[in-house]
Amino acid sequence: MKTAVTPLELADRIRRQHAQGRVVIALAGAPGSGKSTLAEWICARLNEGAPDCAAVFPMDGYHFDDRVLEARGLRARKGAPETFDVAGLRHMLGRLRLNDEDEIAVPVFDRDLEIARAGARLIPRHVRYLIVEGNYLLLRQPPWSSLRDMFDVTIMIDLPEETLRQRLVARWQAYGLSPDVIAVKVEGNDIPNGRLVRDASAPADFALA
Repeated sequence: MKTAVTPLELADRIRRQHAQGRVVIALAGAPGSGKSTLAEWICARLNEGAPDCAAVFPMDGYHFDDRVLEARGLRARKGAPETFDVAGLRHMLGRLRLNDEDEIAVPVFDRDLEIARAGARLIPRHVRYLIVEGNYLLLRQPPWSSLRDMFDVTIMIDLPEETLRQRLVARWQAYGLSPDVIAVKVEGNDIPNGRLVRDASAPADFALA
């Protein structure tokens, strides 16, 4: 059963209950749920107690490139589960869990350019708390279900659909898209993806609302 906590309670629990070794934390939620913002906040909170002990690893760095999506007829579905390199993500999580390298370079998705930038972030060996954030980290369906054993702590953000819709519309408005294009993106892709996260994810250890 998920335990409902505040972000502050969650950060403090992680620090108290996982004091040794590298801790890999999955932070999942629908598009527009605020995963990136919350991951950075938790990271900063953990680093208050021990500087540079925490880092964030976004799942979105494993988006397939647009050329791959176009060849597969998936460009309009970019952001859906089938538009990610899940095997590559799992391989990287294995390296990060093993933690036997001085530092590991991970890709980061650049939303302004709509591409993943290889080697855009370094995760040093001394990082104890690694916060992995992304929509589908807890999906029960293959190949995403193969990631579950990589995580020591799992968290799900659970927000009402209408709140997600408002945030998603505002996100695409900020990129200067027309109302018609925004409607297609939100109702044809983002919201269905959010429903999948809500309905098809494994139970998390903690819930945030």
